[in-house]
Amino acid sequence: MQNLKIQFHLLMLVLVLSGCGSTNKIGKPDTGYDPEARLAALGIELPSPPQPVANYVNGVSTSNNLIFLAGKGPRRADGSEIRGKVGVDVTIEEGYEGARLTAINQLAVLKEMLGNLNRVKRIVKVLGMVNCDPSFVDQPKVINGFSDLMVEVFGDRGRHARAAVGMASLPRGQAVEIELVVEIYN
Repeated sequence: MQNLKIQFHLLMLVLVLSGCGSTNKIGKPDTGYDPEARLAALGIELPSPPQPVANYVNGVSTSNNLIFLAGKGPRRADGSEIRGKVGVDVTIEEGYEGARLTAINQLAVLKEMLGNLNRVKRIVKVLGMVNCDPSFVDQPKVINGFSDLMVEVFGDRGRHARAAVGMASLPRGQAVEIELVVEIYN
């Protein structure tokens, strides 16, 4: 975990020094803005997006440049999931990793919808749900796994409004479920 934090800080330093993440006068990303290159630098390969498990779609785009992504959970490439109640069956650290895995899954959905993550203007809002016992109060620490990766990938464009709440249960017993709203460039 410490090594991951060091890598994150080094990446952020490089991005700040290179001026990545700024926009030009017409509001389009500068040529240095490349979330897909950041993913590659982090060693993250996006999986095929998880498909809906019921009667809904992965995301809906609106005419005012917003995409609303349906909730996703911590599903691994092999189809297995991180399941259980955080604070009981799952540690905070495992929940954090589950939220990070969920972020990767949501990025895969975004890429499929947009064709290229360079079209992301901003991560606007995140709703993080943690499967936990009623006495558990560290939901923000768990959902930081999602938020931290959004900032690693998108820089300041990844900073977002957020809620991190506890749930009595989640579908299939998954440890976390996260939905988000994203603003895009046309």
